[in-house]
Amino acid sequence: MNSLKYLTNGLLKENPAFVLVLGTCPTLAVTTAAINGLGMGVAATFVLICSNLLISALKNVIPNKVRIPAFIVIIATFVTIVDLVMQAYTPDLYKALGVFIPLIVVNCIILGRAEAFAQKNSVLHSVLDAIGMGIGFTMALFIMGSIREIIGNGSILNHQLLSEDAKTILLFLMPPGAFITYGFLIALVNSIKKKFNI
Repeated sequence: MNSLKYLTNGLLKENPAFVLVLGTCPTLAVTTAAINGLGMGVAATFVLICSNLLISALKNVIPNKVRIPAFIVIIATFVTIVDLVMQAYTPDLYKALGVFIPLIVVNCIILGRAEAFAQKNSVLHSVLDAIGMGIGFTMALFIMGSIREIIGNGSILNHQLLSEDAKTILLFLMPPGAFITYGFLIALVNSIKKKFNI
C-alpha cells in the first residue's frame, strides 16, 4: 500500500464514523451544530495524530503485557492538552462539547488505530493513517452537524439561512434526529461505495 492510500483510506473507504461505525457516541451526541462537530473532530484528530506518532515510535520499547495501559496513558496525555487548550481559548465550544472531550481517551477510533495500526507500522505510515482517519471523522461530524443544524434550526455556523418565520424540524436537534441523520448518511456512504466499487 503506497503512502497516499494510508492518507485517503479514512476519507471514504474506511471512514471511522460512516463505514467502521466507530466513535458513535460523540458522533450522535455532539453534532447538534456544525461548529460542535468540527471542534470535536479537530480535537480527536490532534489526539489521534500525536498518539499514533508516539505509539509507533515507542512500539519496540513498550512491553507487550502493558501495551494497552501504556497506550491509554499516552492518549490521556494528549487529551489533557486538548482539554486545557480548549478550556482556555474556546470556552463556549468547550462547554458545548462537555464530557465528550475527556472521553476521547477511550474513543474507539483512537484506541483502535493505536492497537490495530500504530503499533504495527512505521511512524510515517502511522501519522498518515491518523491524518486520514482524523479528516474522515471530522468530515463525518461536520456533515452530520451541518444537516442537523440546518434542518433543526435553519442556520449553519451561526448564519441564519431561513427567515425567522420559517418552520424548522426541532426533532433534528434531539437524539432521535441524530439517529435518523446518522442512518441516512451511513446508507448514502454505502451506496456511493457500492456504485463506484470503492
